[in-house]
Formats: sequence, C-alpha cells, structure tokens
Amino acid sequence: MFLWLVVILMISVSVSSHEHKLNWIVPPANSSESFNDWASNKRFQVGDTIRFKYKKDSVMQVTKEDYKLCNSSHPRFYSNTGKTRFMFDHSVPYHFISGMSGHCEKGQKMIVEVLSRDKTTTSSAPPAALAVWLCFFSLSLSLVA
Repeated sequence: MFLWLVVILMISVSVSSHEHKLNWIVPPANSSESFNDWASNKRFQVGDTIRFKYKKDSVMQVTKEDYKLCNSSHPRFYSNTGKTRFMFDHSVPYHFISGMSGHCEKGQKMIVEVLSRDKTTTSSAPPAALAVWLCFFSLSLSLVA
C-alpha cells in the first residue's frame, strides 16, 4: 500500500511539456506580423519544444547582441535539417535568426521568452528525489520483513 502511494506521488511530480510548431520563412514585405508577435502570444516553459519547419534555410540560436546585428558567425545552436526541434532547458530569453544571408534583415528572427514551471502545481508532492528514496526505503523494509 505504501509503495503505491509513493508511485502515485512520483507520477504527480512529472510535468508535461508542449510542442509549438512554426513555419520558419522570410515574412512577406507587406506583413504586419512578426515572429516576435507569434512568440509573444504563446506561453513557453522550460521543457517545451519548438519545431521549426522550413525549406532551403537554417535556424540558429544566437546571443542577444548577434540577434540585434543579425550576425550568424557564432551560433550557440545551428540546424538546417528542414524540421528542427529545439527544447528549452532554461528560463531565459532565446534569440533565433535565420542563417541564410539577408533573411534575418528581412525579419526572419525571433525572441522566445521561456518561463520556469509554475511551482504551485507540484507543491503538494514531494521532490522526485524524496519520492525515489521513499520507494527504495519501502522496498528495503518489505525485503527485511
């Protein structure tokens, strides 16, 4: 019985993540919306992913300074697979630009603000390490008995 309680507590500790899909293209010259508009209408959290879909292009994560300058010479992350999946692992702003010459200057760039997970959703459950320890302790007791 105690073991089942621990397993239930462990399950409640896990959090789900979301995948956001984006067509990564040069915005039309007459477009009033930007990729930053798209990103600001979403709630990105640590653990979420974004899937960039594109043809004959690339996506780069860069520093804030390189974002402002559309500088693609030192990316933190680079992909040109056409279907890039990027997972957010920190609660910071992420800066993305296209790696194709001239695309960033035409608006193919984006800042994604990533928030930490809401801690109130797991406040009633013990931390995962404690749940694992309780499970091991319970198993040890059942073996001794």
